[in-house]
Amino acid sequence: MEAISKHEGKVYPLNRSNVDTDQIIPKQFLKRIERTGFGQFVFYNWRFNDDGTKREDFDMDDAKFDGASVLVAGDNFGCGSSREHAPWALLDYGYKVIIAPGFADIFYSNAFKNGIILIKMPETQVAEWQEQARNGDFNISVNLEKQEITDSSGKTLKFEIPAYHKEKLINGWDDIALTLLNEEKITAFEERGSLGIR
Repeated sequence: MEAISKHEGKVYPLNRSNVDTDQIIPKQFLKRIERTGFGQFVFYNWRFNDDGTKREDFDMDDAKFDGASVLVAGDNFGCGSSREHAPWALLDYGYKVIIAPGFADIFYSNAFKNGIILIKMPETQVAEWQEQARNGDFNISVNLEKQEITDSSGKTLKFEIPAYHKEKLINGWDDIALTLLNEEKITAFEERGSLGIR
């Protein structure tokens, strides 16, 4: 997992609540066995018509949002099934930070495990940023170590994040890397077992 301690990026405002994982990555695209390649299918049913043409009533693909890497969404983001493909798809599309008033529990854990910074902010602040981002020229900067967000207007706010997730993100540790930090102890335990020592 790539270490991340700071990120600045353009905001895409997703003014929808209760966005479930099937909306993030529809089930028909879950046949890949790799973690990559899912980004093109993010919010597919909102972005494309049945014939594959772009829909005009969903603006994520508008040129003004090209390169957006911060998603500001409504409450209860990532609800529904527990598919880990949802954070894979969001990250593969380019989203490094997701800000919302609240997240579904399993998605919250899965996204952190895959290197996405999730930040909970009050609904009033989320609505303010969504409005400011509508023109495609609004950025947010996140400093994970200081737990601060600074927006294009210069406004800086503090945010909370579990220390466990913060440490993993800053160091780039996924669950496997975290386990390997204890490699010497694991090896010693295995060697004791092979000798019949408890």
